[in-house]
Amino acid sequence: MTVVFGVFLLTLLLITGIAIVRTPNLFVAVMLSGIFSLLLATNFFLLDAADVALTEAAIGAGISTVLFLGALALTADHETTRSSNRKVALVIVIITIAAIIVATFDMPRFADPAAPAHQHVAPWYLETTSEAIDIPNVVTAVLGSFRGYDTLGEVYVVYTAGIGVLFLLGTGAPRRSESLDGEALGLRHYLIPRVVGRMLIPFILLFGLYVQFHGEYSPGGGFQAGAIVAAAIILFALLEGEERALEVLPRGLLTGLIAGGALLYSAVGIAGILLGGNFLDYSVLSSDAVKGQQTGIILIEAGVGITVTGVLLSIFHAFAARGRF
Repeated sequence: MTVVFGVFLLTLLLITGIAIVRTPNLFVAVMLSGIFSLLLATNFFLLDAADVALTEAAIGAGISTVLFLGALALTADHETTRSSNRKVALVIVIITIAAIIVATFDMPRFADPAAPAHQHVAPWYLETTSEAIDIPNVVTAVLGSFRGYDTLGEVYVVYTAGIGVLFLLGTGAPRRSESLDGEALGLRHYLIPRVVGRMLIPFILLFGLYVQFHGEYSPGGGFQAGAIVAAAIILFALLEGEERALEVLPRGLLTGLIAGGALLYSAVGIAGILLGGNFLDYSVLSSDAVKGQQTGIILIEAGVGITVTGVLLSIFHAFAARGRF
């Protein structure tokens, strides 16, 4: 039954992808992109990749859709240019698809325990996590501790990307919630979305905190939690207006969050050196090496969540502050 449902979802993904490419209406394309991300997140859940599914649902279907709509507000609603080399593009796509299909013939069977990826370092991770870190979620142990350098680099990639987007879009003053002719902007004067949104926001924030601080025991962590918390604040901005959202989290505070989370992560690594260990060696953070590992993971995951939240909200406000061209 799971296989049948997976094939059904993959079929919907194919149909949705074709519809995204074919539609000339950019608003429809954005909505279909959100649906595509939700279908993809469902597929990830079926493949037991819950951590990736949470990220895809929060960022792909949620925040990315809002940012695309923000970008769409700065341009036309319909595509105006068409490529003159459609046949050439079609041939390239067909060749690429054929190459990918041929490459899949050399892939190991799905969930094959003897696959090379499962025989490299994965057994060592599974055997060592329970003894060295003592948390049930091996994914968190790998990303937060064993491969902490990689995750630190990802945080600074998010940090740098956020700065780059802000340089391009600027950080001007927010637009007023009502236009000059009195027409309401956003959802402030729509009763049902506002009531439902107000009911959902506390639960979204609570779930974000749960994902943040329960990532050692269940799917989650700083990346997913930061995206979920940012989605809750963005929903608040859509319902109550950007000015109200900036009263809750001013631009200066968001800038501090962007840098503060990355600095917190780095500070944990430096603390390990000062206490006689190596960079990002959490064992020295406590007299008990296992407790030190757990403390370090909690701190660096908090840094990840802080930076992701600050970057996503800053980008949203940068889009919202720009007028329509």
